[in-house]
Amino acid sequence: MYGIKDKVALVTGGTSGIGRGIVQALSNEGARLIINGRDSEKGHKLMNELSGQAHFVAGDVKNAETNFQLVEEALAHYGALNMMVLSAGKLGIGKIDMLAIEDWHDTMATNLHAVFYLLKYGIPAMQKHGGGSIVIIGSIAAFHGFPNHPAYTASKGALPALVRQVALDYGPEIRINLICPAQVKTPLLDSSVQAFENPTEILAQTAQRLPLKRLGTPGDIANAVLYLLSDTASWVTGSYFIIDGGFLAT
Repeated sequence: MYGIKDKVALVTGGTSGIGRGIVQALSNEGARLIINGRDSEKGHKLMNELSGQAHFVAGDVKNAETNFQLVEEALAHYGALNMMVLSAGKLGIGKIDMLAIEDWHDTMATNLHAVFYLLKYGIPAMQKHGGGSIVIIGSIAAFHGFPNHPAYTASKGALPALVRQVALDYGPEIRINLICPAQVKTPLLDSSVQAFENPTEILAQTAQRLPLKRLGTPGDIANAVLYLLSDTASWVTGSYFIIDGGFLAT
């Protein structure tokens, strides 16, 4: 349906939450995968669940060397790199005066610097093989504040500008777009609501406040990723897509 069968896709943050859902969707469409995550056990378990070609590379994307290795692994295993999905993320919870300096830097390194590293190494490889499409998983936090999330909102807030710049600098060979989900039921969301005194109640209240009356699922985001990676979206670049169950409408 999406025309991505046999194309080579690199996915970071691919062993959990939204990233895992994206990996499963790409595998179902016949893409050849390079999957990254920090947890080797989760990575190998996921590999056993996939029906198509896939190779797992453990490592932390906040390190530049990990991102370089991911691109090299794609070229070594499949001889090309056609698509990238940057899905790794970190929260960094706490008001600014209480947030540890190390947590600020770690959140920026994971959510923003890692994006730069993979674009730096991945775009030239994609250009050598005819170009391709990139999707970055951002957050509704780029446009809406949340209590006790300064590092997260700041790091995600930089992504729309970066995506516009990359689209301008590397089109028409490279298309790049940003997806900004609201509350998707993932382990990251479960960690995020710990910033509140009543996390269980907050999750239930959030779902009921949305016009669609439910939290998002990884599959909701994966469907949008498939569209943006495919040739169906051949005239879409430099854009951000808010997938929020109506969150910003409330």
